[in-house]
Parts: sequence; structure tokens; C-alpha cells
Amino acid sequence: MRKDEVLDPSPHEDERDFDEQIRPQRLDDFPGQNPIKERLRISIAAVKARGEPLDHILLCGPPGLGKTTLARILANEMGVDIKSTAGPVVERQADLSAILTSLEEFDILFVDEIHRLNHAVEETLYSAMEDFEVDIMLGKGPTARSMKIGLKPFTLIGATTRAGLLTPPLRARFGDMCRFEFYSPEELAIIVNRSARILGTPIDAGGAFEIARRSRGTARIANRLLRRVREYAEVKADGAVTKAVADAALRLHRIDELGLDDMDKTIIAAIIDKFGGGPVGLNSLAVAIGEESQTIEEVHEPYLIQLGFIKRTPQGRVAMLGAYKHFGLTPPDDPQPSLF
Repeated sequence: MRKDEVLDPSPHEDERDFDEQIRPQRLDDFPGQNPIKERLRISIAAVKARGEPLDHILLCGPPGLGKTTLARILANEMGVDIKSTAGPVVERQADLSAILTSLEEFDILFVDEIHRLNHAVEETLYSAMEDFEVDIMLGKGPTARSMKIGLKPFTLIGATTRAGLLTPPLRARFGDMCRFEFYSPEELAIIVNRSARILGTPIDAGGAFEIARRSRGTARIANRLLRRVREYAEVKADGAVTKAVADAALRLHRIDELGLDDMDKTIIAAIIDKFGGGPVGLNSLAVAIGEESQTIEEVHEPYLIQLGFIKRTPQGRVAMLGAYKHFGLTPPDDPQPSLF
């Protein structure tokens, strides 16, 4: 029986139990991301035949698309252990050295938010990734000296939502970069059906697709919405998830047919009503709606841009024609009614 060692703070127990129940364990069970899976299947077969570890892999893309899950799957496919941590957690070189020296041959070290490693810790990774050795400082002051310690061959899998923030030297040391794409509604429906089956929740095709199309192209959101719909079905219906039940549950949580929530609507309303459709700077927009600028930029904007509802310009954010049409508003050339 394999055991994953987690080195960073764990989520709440019920959330973790839910995630663990539905988390795929093999590549064949991992829906979507087919180009990535095909490349990794070939790499796994090749290194197993040669008796070598996997090359270092960088997983990048928006949050909630399965980067952590894929790292665990790779450990299962290779038959090795995985140790997990996160960039902000590893504060000192000594912390990273302790983790690296504890790895067994061909083990996987998974570092989430790897772009948030501090520079001193990051530099420790350079020799570890290339030469499988780390420098450890012995003593302090004038008598301090450096000693190299050899490491067993291992694989570093880094995950990041902001690949552009990685330094060039670190990025260059990854042998493979896998960029995750948003899921289609059809792929998300497969994920929802699979999760519902594992949880023992009856669901029909209409219910699964209704959840899928409101999940913003993100597997994590699809599973979260399934959980909310499942609760609604158990209390308000007969426990089965149909299209009507899913629609009622998601409307209760104020998630519209495109997956927009109240904050998404507030962002669009502010750009249109308070700033005449834009352009408006990110900081001004954040102050206007009372939300952190980083949350707007990283959580809400990617999906709104993907829908074609807003765009980023050098002058600021601008509401697009699609946003006006979705909310039944007149485009900016004509008098504009209020959104709410």
C-alpha cells in the first residue's frame, strides 16, 4: 500500500476526504489533457525500460485543472513514493536539503507554487536537479565551510499557475513543460459522472452536463459544484441529480448558466456602470468593488477573458460586447441601462 507524505499544511478533514475519494490514481482514469497524457505515457515507458527516473517536469496552467493529481498519478505509474510541499513553505536552504536527502531512488518531489520559492532555496535546487547533490554549510562565520552531499536520483515535479514568474535558470532545468488547458464541457461531464459514481450519487446525462457547463472549464470547480448539487438533491429531491435539480441547486448558489458568480457580475457591473465600460486600472477596479486586486486578476479575470467579456489593455480593463449582450445591456455607443 503506497503512502504519500505531505509536508505542507493539510486542508480541512472533510474536504480532504472528498478530494481523496474522487482523485484518479492512474493515467487511464484521468479525463482530458490528452496531449500531456500521451507524452507522459511514452516517457514513463522509456525510463522504466532504461531503469532511470523520470526527467524533471514543470506543470503549469490555471488552478484547479489537476496538476497535483497528475503528479500523484505519475508516482503511482512509476511505482515510487511522492513527497509534497509548496514554495512558500520551504523558507530555508536547510529545509529543502532535509527533504532532498530523505528521498529514495527515483522518488518524486512535488513542489506546488514553485514560482514562490525564495532565491536562496531555488539556488539549492540547481545542483540537486542537474548533479543530484546539495551543498550544506557547516559551522558559522569565518570557520564555515561547504560540504557536498550526494543525492539518490529523483524527479522534481513543479507546479505553477504563473510560469512567467519562474527564473530562467530554474525553468531551463526542467526537461518537460506540460501546459494544462481548460476542459471542455464534454470532458467535465465525464469528470462529474465519474465523481458521482464514486460517491454513489445517481446522476443522469442532463444533470452532469448542467454542472459541467457551469464549471468554468475547471475540474476542481466541477467537483465542488457536484458536492453542492448532491446536497440539494438529498434534501430537496429524491437524491438523484437531474438537469432540473442541478439547475435549481446552482441557481440557489447564484451561479448562472455560464458559471458566473456574484463577484464576476460585480466586476462587469463596475466596469460598465462606474467606469463607462472602461478602460479602468486594476487597482481602481479593486477599490471600487472592495476586492483584492490579486483575486480579481488570478481568480475572476481569466474566465471573463476566456468568455470574451472583458479584455486587458495597456490603459486598463475594458468590457466587451459579449458582456453587454449576456446581461441584456446596450453597447457603449448608445445609452446604457444599469446592470442591476
